[in-house]
Amino acid sequence: MADPIYRAPKGTHDVLWPESARRRALVAVFADIVEAAGYTEVVPPMFEHVEVFRRLGDATDVVRKEMYEFEDRGGRHIALRPEQTASIVRSFGEHRPTLPWKAWYAGPNFRYERAQKGRFRQFDQVGIEALGPEDPHLDAEAIATAWRFYESLGLQQVTLLINSLGGPEDRANYIAALHGHFASDLGSLSEESRSTLATNPLRVLDSNRPEDADLIAAAPDMLDHLSADAAAHFDQVQAALTGLEIPFTIQPRLVRGLDYYVRTTFEFTSGAFDAAQNAIGGGGRYDGLAEAMGAPATPGVGFALGVDRTLMACDAEGAFEATSSTVDVFVVDTTGGEAALLITDELRRAGISADRAWDGRSMKSQMRAADRSGAAIAVIVGDDEAESGTASLRDLRGDAGQDTVQRSSITETLLARLK
Repeated sequence: MADPIYRAPKGTHDVLWPESARRRALVAVFADIVEAAGYTEVVPPMFEHVEVFRRLGDATDVVRKEMYEFEDRGGRHIALRPEQTASIVRSFGEHRPTLPWKAWYAGPNFRYERAQKGRFRQFDQVGIEALGPEDPHLDAEAIATAWRFYESLGLQQVTLLINSLGGPEDRANYIAALHGHFASDLGSLSEESRSTLATNPLRVLDSNRPEDADLIAAAPDMLDHLSADAAAHFDQVQAALTGLEIPFTIQPRLVRGLDYYVRTTFEFTSGAFDAAQNAIGGGGRYDGLAEAMGAPATPGVGFALGVDRTLMACDAEGAFEATSSTVDVFVVDTTGGEAALLITDELRRAGISADRAWDGRSMKSQMRAADRSGAAIAVIVGDDEAESGTASLRDLRGDAGQDTVQRSSITETLLARLK
């Protein structure tokens, strides 16, 4: 048993091949979809001045309980990023790109929370942020972009939930109504929800504790507290989604976990999971966040999708499976290794992925390695081939058998076969 010091810290895990290749492929799929919609990649720092993330809301669990904070050697108060929207908006305020600014990102975030299946203290997300327009069609575009991504992975059990939190005044009025509702029967709430009510009444709606269920079910409806402008904005988002043929369910209890959201909020859930832990991504509008960070008042909308949760959904549905191969070709050389050295380099320079065995292993050992590699074809060089200036090409995955080609035509032949 390894010393605990030399094991991954609790809430983290090593991602080995082939899962690592699958994650990279997922990000590539995401990049293709969002870049086709005009989003450009931004790579923000993994840590920021803690004040950047304080803008998420001092009443949120992310800020109160989950941020990794520390003082660096220069005496600066730093936090590992718990999410990336705040970093992207900070970057906007710092660099002032031309509006509208459409950015995408991928990478790890860090939260000190209870580790469980599909929920880690270091976790990857992909996401987009669009700053500038207030247009409800931009909300619909963001939602549609995430929906098309899930479609491209082959997921068929994804449900879209949408809501509106209205403007800042609407939100404040609703919070006051919620507080009054729950405070009127405080003794019926769980101890945890009573504590939450004191700091963030919206979060009480997220409780899954049985003793809270009846009061939550009877709670005021956010949609009854929308201003005329906010209601019209939400109606246009719904009409746009309908026009895009993206199915959705209005969920008036959907509030999300961060205080910067206004107007449109949305969440994607997977029907392949237990209902209590089925969220795989979400987002919404945050029209006041840029201003809170000292930038000009600039509306924004975006989303973040959990990579771990999305891949779990893929596993449950048998979609977007991991690759079974590391290379296209495996070179087997029993003549000392120089032939393998030269051939693999030649193939790689031609764009063919290739590997080889090492340490002068036997033919049998090298063929086992070739099979484990998942390669489609083995290039075999033994004493006879070396003497005649040829190589044998053996089909490892089909029934094409084995044939012999001139050493000078190996690359050309393989390029034709691997098309």
